[in-house]
Amino acid sequence: MEFNGYKRETGEYGVRNHILVTSSVSCANGVVAALGRKFPDIIAVQNAYGCGTGLEDAATGWLIIAGLMKNPNVGAALIIGLGCELIQPQLFADAVKGKPVEVLKIQGAGSAATTKKAIEIIKKFKKHLSSQKRVKAPFSELLIGLECGGSDALSGVTANPAVGVASDLFIKEGASALFGEITEMIGTDHILKKRCVTPELGEKVQKLIIDHEKLIRELAGPLAGLTISPGNMEGGLSSIVEKSLGCITKAGSAPIVDCIGYGLRPTKKGLMIMEGPGYDIENMTGMAACGAQIIIFTTGRGTPAGTPAVPVIKVSTNTRTFVEMKGDIDINAGTIIDAGKTVEDVGGQIFDFTLAVANGKLTCAEINKSEPFSYAKNHMSG
Repeated sequence: MEFNGYKRETGEYGVRNHILVTSSVSCANGVVAALGRKFPDIIAVQNAYGCGTGLEDAATGWLIIAGLMKNPNVGAALIIGLGCELIQPQLFADAVKGKPVEVLKIQGAGSAATTKKAIEIIKKFKKHLSSQKRVKAPFSELLIGLECGGSDALSGVTANPAVGVASDLFIKEGASALFGEITEMIGTDHILKKRCVTPELGEKVQKLIIDHEKLIRELAGPLAGLTISPGNMEGGLSSIVEKSLGCITKAGSAPIVDCIGYGLRPTKKGLMIMEGPGYDIENMTGMAACGAQIIIFTTGRGTPAGTPAVPVIKVSTNTRTFVEMKGDIDINAGTIIDAGKTVEDVGGQIFDFTLAVANGKLTCAEINKSEPFSYAKNHMSG
């Protein structure tokens, strides 16, 4: 199978052709915000950090923002710096190959002059990207992120298993899939271990999950049992293990071929685990930095959140949420409960919709420009 994408000089294919404007430090966000207002069609990402952090967190920030700039859906990128920050903006630009990238600093020029110059750069980017057309791309170039958030008791019954069916279909056709949320794998380490392609990888995955559970207990103490949200409880989930058992079903039945670090680019094809946090926004940001061109996001309670530069497909677990949040949800998996559809039926629907998105169809989160941005500090310590 094929999809229609934008070919980059690196050989990758994007499903979108975005101009990304981001900051290397939060002090530069005023200019980024001004550019977002001037050009509503660009992706304007405001970095909340960039200075005043330890080296490990600074390195993570560099990895994630540079990774987002490198995402195949980004056709050109502009990074705005202040000038005195810990990680200089040129270091982000140096990590990006195969697309136009520009760097501006506010110090020595001022915000107004920097904004004026950035406007001219964006106009130049627009002209460059307008000449690019979609071309046929092999399925092997697709990386699909798998996410769940605002879960309820039906997440592991309807939406997540249906996404698992879709994930298996994509992998069968040569695409790759990525799931994270290590917090939401607690209690399932023995299951995921058996799905790994080698004993060594199985040991690595099991240790990752067990170590993360220990970390949560150290950090949260007596509150460790609240690793599911109040909304999860109201939705009928009783414990993190019950939530985890439903969470991992969105990864289908394919063998796990690798376990990669937060925001790192995969080197293998197939189903992979990313060492991502349970917080949806930060986990999606990590998958975008990994190079995922599309994310499929299941929700029971409902959430409008997408992520910058990457179309996010929302799948509700129940019909009530689909109706109540009309305009935020793309697919209703509640039809498995109340309309006689099978998990395989809805899985096929998700597959077809995702292919349409790869070919240009907009998701609800894209239409609404719901693009919150945050990344995990201290590797999921929060």
